[in-house]
Amino acid sequence: MVKKILEGSHAVAEAVKLCRPHVLGMYPITPSTHIPERLAEFVNNGELNASLIRVEAEFSAISSIVGAAATGSRVFTATSSQGLALMHEVLYAASGMRLPMVMVVANRALSAPINIWNDWQDAISERENGWIQLFVENVQEAVDTVIQAYRITEDERVYNPVMVNMDGFYLTHVYEPVDIPDQKDVDEFLPPLNYKYKLDPKKPLTHGPFAYPVPYAMLRKRNFDDFHSFEPIVKEVHDEFAKKFGRSYGDGIIEEYKNDRPITIVTMGSISGTVKELVDSRDDVGLVRVRLYRPFPKERVAEALEGKEMVLVIEKDVAMGSRSGALFLDIRDALFSMRDRPRINNAIGGIGGTDITREDIAKAIDELKEKDGEIHWFEMRG
Repeated sequence: MVKKILEGSHAVAEAVKLCRPHVLGMYPITPSTHIPERLAEFVNNGELNASLIRVEAEFSAISSIVGAAATGSRVFTATSSQGLALMHEVLYAASGMRLPMVMVVANRALSAPINIWNDWQDAISERENGWIQLFVENVQEAVDTVIQAYRITEDERVYNPVMVNMDGFYLTHVYEPVDIPDQKDVDEFLPPLNYKYKLDPKKPLTHGPFAYPVPYAMLRKRNFDDFHSFEPIVKEVHDEFAKKFGRSYGDGIIEEYKNDRPITIVTMGSISGTVKELVDSRDDVGLVRVRLYRPFPKERVAEALEGKEMVLVIEKDVAMGSRSGALFLDIRDALFSMRDRPRINNAIGGIGGTDITREDIAKAIDELKEKDGEIHWFEMRG
């Protein structure tokens, strides 16, 4: 293992290289662009033996790796915002065909107006498309989660695409000291891909054919049922990674930080670091960080929030029509069956890259302490 000071995007590219992908379908879009740029350098310099396909748009990027994955190739792409939105149709095809694939999304606001800064609206808008979604707090976790993502997606109990979400600019462009694993250790953790349903002229089969209503409904139900079986496998892979590499992130599903206090903040992504600083300065607040967002770990979250006086859900997105954020809806649903449900409030901020400070969070807590079901908007500045 080698410690390097790397830009977040370059660290992710290092992790991808360690996983030995065969096909990279790439199209640049801020703030994910430095990931394909660095991977292109690796290919050009002979450090990575992979085919890098320079496509004309993100729709083609995802389409190219869908085709490659169906032939049994290990694949990768990265995107952000409008690029992820342009992939929308094919994201459903990839999950419907249960293809093993990994994509990193550098989370960024969606237009209009045009904005290149971070919020979660791009990934949140794709939360129902059948991709496993993991959110990371820092660059080290991004590196480690990319490696875990390949192990998860290529597990024959899963065979389902995985999206690793990292906050744009806050993580993609920051420089941090990062432990880069040794190639030998990654090879031991991540064996060569042996996809059982790959396209082969000698053993003909079809992916994603035309389906009449009954077989279509049956396959959708099977995917729905299977999707909720992935949670323990995500935890299993995380635990194996922690044992081998010495780094863990909660239990792989959620992370609890000083969560023995009456008030708990629930959030995801890089804002968790700011929350931890606030938690360290108070004795009444703890943190539950959601790492696995899809499939949503409903029972695990409910367990972590049992007996709390108040839950404050902080998020960088809005669920139009619901008058709240999307994560709030998931948390409220997780708490619904509790006999003594804690008060639950929602704080929304960071939209389009606006700042959320410790002082902002402290103010929200104090304003909402005796309330239930309230929506608090952080002050918009940045």
